[in-house]
Amino acid sequence: MSVSQKVTFQNALDTIESLPDYQQEHLIDIVRCRLLEHKRDQFAENIKKARDEYAQGKVKTGTVAELMKELST
Repeated sequence: MSVSQKVTFQNALDTIESLPDYQQEHLIDIVRCRLLEHKRDQFAENIKKARDEYAQGKVKTGTVAELMKELST
């Protein structure tokens, strides 16, 4: 998006407020769904990274007490 096409947050809100109520509600539904999809994708990526690190032996095991001791040293 070029600088001349950049939309400010306030401009976006003003545009949304100019829509009829039913379109605003539909937009909210769409944004919520996209946010959930984005969070789901991030979660899946974190799982993949954790599995990769586990497969590479980069994961340590132990008790909470052992972890706290390691963190304090």
